[in-house]
Amino acid sequence: MELHGHGVGTRTAIGRAVRMPHPLPEPADSAFTGDVAAEQQRAAEAFDAVRAELAERSAAAEGSLRDVLEAQSMMASDPSISTLVNDAVAGGKTAERAVFESFAQYAELLKSMGGYMAERATDLGDVSQRIRARIAGVPTPEVPVRDEPFILVAVDLAPADTSKLDLDRVLAFVTRDGSPKAHTGIIAAEKGLPAVVAVAGADDIEEGAMLVVDAAAGVVIVDPSEAQIADAQAAIERQQAIASAPAEPGVLADGTAVQILANVGKPADAARAVELGAEGVGLFRTEFLFLDRDVAPSYEQQLADYVEMMTPFAGKKVVARVLDAGADKPLPFLNDAIEANPALGMRGIRILKVREQLLRDQLTALRDAAAQTGAKLWVMAPMISEASESVYFTELAREIGVEVAGSMIEVPSAALLCEQVLESSDFVSVGTNDLTQYTLAADRVLGTVASFQDPWHPSVLRLLKLIGDAGEATGKPVGVCGEAAADPQLAIVLVGLGVRSLSMAPPAFAEVRVALKSVTLEQARAAAKRALAAHHGAEARELAFPA
Repeated sequence: MELHGHGVGTRTAIGRAVRMPHPLPEPADSAFTGDVAAEQQRAAEAFDAVRAELAERSAAAEGSLRDVLEAQSMMASDPSISTLVNDAVAGGKTAERAVFESFAQYAELLKSMGGYMAERATDLGDVSQRIRARIAGVPTPEVPVRDEPFILVAVDLAPADTSKLDLDRVLAFVTRDGSPKAHTGIIAAEKGLPAVVAVAGADDIEEGAMLVVDAAAGVVIVDPSEAQIADAQAAIERQQAIASAPAEPGVLADGTAVQILANVGKPADAARAVELGAEGVGLFRTEFLFLDRDVAPSYEQQLADYVEMMTPFAGKKVVARVLDAGADKPLPFLNDAIEANPALGMRGIRILKVREQLLRDQLTALRDAAAQTGAKLWVMAPMISEASESVYFTELAREIGVEVAGSMIEVPSAALLCEQVLESSDFVSVGTNDLTQYTLAADRVLGTVASFQDPWHPSVLRLLKLIGDAGEATGKPVGVCGEAAADPQLAIVLVGLGVRSLSMAPPAFAEVRVALKSVTLEQARAAAKRALAAHHGAEARELAFPA
């Protein structure tokens, strides 16, 4: 039996299914007539225990996982939620029911905000489960522990679950819910684990069933035949051979150079990227230092962290995205205005123009960190919508002494006007996750519209063609830093569209290098031309690489 979903990565796994325990059932809504203060204290103690547990896991985590665990720990200490719980207990609810209702109420508020905040709503559900389990004195539904390797099957995985994945035991995971661009998919990519998410029928997979997980095809085979197992084993051996090959610079068969760069979020990510052969950094997410703070980090704090991150990349390119935050990633020192649709509100360069001193401080710290480490600093502004914003950013960067300044292309308007943007920008880098989201009007974190989060869609490819043409016309570099760059076949098409640097999670380096080395520039352009004629994403892939 074959089940279909959305694959993360390109790898294959074979193993027995181990099911994640089901979430706790909804607690009974029975009237509470006991000691209100004692019941409120039970809830408070559970909040404290879960907050401490999540903070401990966060301290041991790295990359995006640390960010989301830190956010979850903050949720467990949010006074507004505690107040809701105390009020509900005073109104006659048990502590467990009060937690259930209060977190559900808060989650609905976040879902209505969309984007990053909608993703945080999923994390709230996990925090609620943990607190309720503490109150009830029952085990928290978590990743099972096994002595033998297995494939994890779950409804979805929360950040605290993924923090406990034992990479020596968990071969892959399959989830009923989720999205390839939400935290489940992002963390799978960072860990190099094959995964298939939003799988219809995942609930029917029985404990102990033999599975083949083919992330590249987005397919889960339940009870595979001997021939299917043999094919999967051959694929695994090919993938292992590719991963163990010496790291080399990215190049096409005809010698055309294509830089293979890393997406990194914290200093701890840098060493792993270098180990796997990164030629530099194509996306340094600098917001890691700003999130979950009441005040902006000082120049000195920023400088110390930037130096730590850049040190492994002495002599190499480091493309730093300045603070990408706003109403959909609320920071109290940046913008506390409530917006009906924050994904389309004051975020990225829009809010940084209003809070210019914060941007000046960040650019200064980045400049000085590069000077101390010898890294070749490029900076870029997020959420550029028109050429006037790129002019503003480039002029400010030049004033501060940053020599190379560019623009992120995440909004369709910037793609359409890319040649104008490049009149003032030294380069552009495409954030394909957001560009796809905005082009197809499909929230990147919602599993219900995950099928629209497809960078192979011809509408996205046509915008990428405009961007590539603009780069060629102006003689300026075009890169991609969205996870589309990690798809080996799509990487070839991107090069055919004019892209000359690809930035991705480091586990994807090896397969992308091999794919690029298999084609000439002429062949990549031909594949891109075929894909542009498609009517939908699946057809674009088929046309680009016919059997």
